[in-house]
Amino acid sequence: MTKNMNRIQDFSLTLPITEAARDTAQAFTHQVEFSPKKVEQVRLNTLAVCVVNNYLNMMGIDTNISAGDSWNPVLRLCADIADLEVSGIGRLECRWVRSPAKQCNIPPEVWEDRIGYIVVQFDEALREATLLGFTPRAIAQLPIDQLQPLEDLLAHLSHLKLRTAENQQPIVQLNHWFNHVFETGWHEVETILGPARANLAFSFRRSDTAIGGTNENRADRIRRAKLIDLGVQLAGHAVALIVELRSLPEQKVDILLQVHPAGSQIYLPPQLQLAVLDATEQLFLEAQARKADNYIQLQFSGKPGEKFSVKVALGNVSFIENFII
Repeated sequence: MTKNMNRIQDFSLTLPITEAARDTAQAFTHQVEFSPKKVEQVRLNTLAVCVVNNYLNMMGIDTNISAGDSWNPVLRLCADIADLEVSGIGRLECRWVRSPAKQCNIPPEVWEDRIGYIVVQFDEALREATLLGFTPRAIAQLPIDQLQPLEDLLAHLSHLKLRTAENQQPIVQLNHWFNHVFETGWHEVETILGPARANLAFSFRRSDTAIGGTNENRADRIRRAKLIDLGVQLAGHAVALIVELRSLPEQKVDILLQVHPAGSQIYLPPQLQLAVLDATEQLFLEAQARKADNYIQLQFSGKPGEKFSVKVALGNVSFIENFII
């Protein structure tokens, strides 16, 4: 226990409690003066939210402190809440303890609708507050020595922000492609790669026998390409994602994916990954570029209404496009 508590002290962060925070807390307690216990609860909940809000703003993370339930006079009267709205991500619960507490109690009313929990420890004079650490999940009696470092909180928020951005992306409606209706950014392959390289892309290495038949009738095939820029990971050079659709019997659709170098590049960067994720974001298929590969590809089939995502990644940089058949 002592060793773990020492570890907490190593990654905790002490911040001053501002006059503005104390003034806000004092104003909120005027509404609950009939109950000394509630006065302390509201005061410390408010101070905890203010301290965490200041910390996140210092780290460049946008918040909306007045959007939380803890800033609602009716809700803070009825419940033990200390939530802080992190812009575009969700609500972070800011729970407090008095020194030298060894556990933090998390009330049932905040076990849901939270993206995580950060524990704030107050000194006796309420002049300083120490951010002890973070946990992504609620535990009724959370041991202080099980908290994760604040760096994990920042990584957690970054991951959630990325996930939110991905979920907000429009879904590419592949069933519309057969009616020649295409989303913005999807062009003819010749437009993206040029005629010569487009001809290479058209000579797909299909395993047609594996999906039934060898009919090469091009009239039932639709192809489109989109430029993908992974920034500095590709030294400023983009790659092209090509999607080809082919109708199959029983309403199935054959889907072929390829990634090609774009611009003046001849080969893909080694270790570039192409992956297909299913509707639950689990890995379904994956391919990786080797040295001197001029394209990589994946092939599968699906039915109308099925959702999947295509991920192109290099190192810790990735691009995700969401599709529905």
